[in-house]
Amino acid sequence: MNLLRALATVSGLTFFSRILGLIREILIAKYFGAGLATDAFNVAFRLPNLLRRLFAEGAFSQAFVPIVAEYKSQRSPEDTHALISHVASILGVVVFFVSLLGVVAAPWVIRITASGFSEHSDKFQLTVELTRITFPYIFFQAMVAVAAGVLNTWNKFSVPAFTPTLLNVASILMMVFAAPYFSRPIDALAWGAFIGGVLQMVIQVPALMRIGMLPRFSLHWEDPGVRRILKIMLPATLGVSVAQVSLLINQSFGTWLPTGSISWLNYADRLMEFPMGTLGAALGTILLPSLSKMRSSDNARGFSATLDWGLRIACLLTAPAALGMMLLAVPLAATLFQRGAFGPADTIQTHYALLAYSVGLLGLIFVKILAPAFYSRQDIRTPLKYALISLVVTQLLNLVFVVWLPFRHAGLALSISLAATLNATLLYRGLRSRNSYTPHAGWGVFLVKLTAALVVMGAVLSLCMGSQEIWLHGTTYGRVLRLAWVMVAGGGAYFVTLFALGFRPADFKRRVEV
Repeated sequence: MNLLRALATVSGLTFFSRILGLIREILIAKYFGAGLATDAFNVAFRLPNLLRRLFAEGAFSQAFVPIVAEYKSQRSPEDTHALISHVASILGVVVFFVSLLGVVAAPWVIRITASGFSEHSDKFQLTVELTRITFPYIFFQAMVAVAAGVLNTWNKFSVPAFTPTLLNVASILMMVFAAPYFSRPIDALAWGAFIGGVLQMVIQVPALMRIGMLPRFSLHWEDPGVRRILKIMLPATLGVSVAQVSLLINQSFGTWLPTGSISWLNYADRLMEFPMGTLGAALGTILLPSLSKMRSSDNARGFSATLDWGLRIACLLTAPAALGMMLLAVPLAATLFQRGAFGPADTIQTHYALLAYSVGLLGLIFVKILAPAFYSRQDIRTPLKYALISLVVTQLLNLVFVVWLPFRHAGLALSISLAATLNATLLYRGLRSRNSYTPHAGWGVFLVKLTAALVVMGAVLSLCMGSQEIWLHGTTYGRVLRLAWVMVAGGGAYFVTLFALGFRPADFKRRVEV
């Protein structure tokens, strides 16, 4: 398998999903702005999203994929299918009851996770009702996570990468066509999330049938493979929950800040999702099965080389994205969101959050590459330890940036960025100290050339972008054309400089055995 081609496939489909997600956020900004309704929806949908990452994509994938990869390479197809059926059944039952509990206990959940809303009865009640609509989303996503883990292990990356587009399509259609028929138009967004979850689950079925791995309902707790997965999932769940708890605490901080703060953070986060999804999540998706296979076959040299490849690709593509977001924070926010209920003041506040997030973009993506190296070795405890350290640091920084310094919502974003950079540093040092990863020759020259290209790119962007006033008070059409020109000029300058310094696409090809 060509890793670069697989990355291009996953990244391309993920990019398409992010474009639809951006359209979704543009429409939310246009119709709802950054007020009470959007704050309520963002809080309501964030909690099932966090639990999705906890029960489904996060801890589950970390425990499930390495063992399924081991079964695939060392056991019969019948044994592998049985394991998948047992795991899917157990996870489905557990998450079904968790989602049911969330619907019933929504008022208490919101009091805990968004304490500031308790002071505003209308906002609190709206958030509770939206939470009850969106909470079942985690059940659908748990089933999607099983399917994605299986398909990715079989190197079938296309369907899992395409799946997120269905949530965005459902949300957009509900918002544009169904919202006028709701007494509260924001309800259409919540039902869009519910319908999108159903569609995401259903689309997995044909792909699983084609490889003969569609799960059957079978609650078999005594399966040795299930026990191994559950044993790994416990520390993995703790590790993932650390990050989610950190986000919930940040959200609670945000509910005490001025109205709109959570929405400004959400709009900035949507922009961050482009590099995070198209590169960070894509690299993690294709690296985990490959690293797991190499680990199970004791291919230490291939393991290190594959990880080195991932880190270089991340540097090559993430560094310009981070620089571009820092320099173009106002142009991006104004061009994409400033219309209708979203005004120039909202653009400025979103730009502050985007600046703060950009500081940690490289660290956030490195975590998505380095953590799978530990998971592939079935070592969950080490990333857990580092995640706990990052949690403590995040909240200490929140006290500094939000309570003591007047950074407000941007301080919450900056805390996440700096803590992610620390987490990535600890993961890197942990792999080096275990001799699991040895950097290949040429990193010094690589970084010098990369820095030179970034300097050229930064100079071109600074010359082309103009003043903030152009973006804050220009027409939508004018902003779109100008942003397109600025991005093409900056990106072109970056890649032309890399080419002139000797970089070639063929240098980054890497093949692994499937």
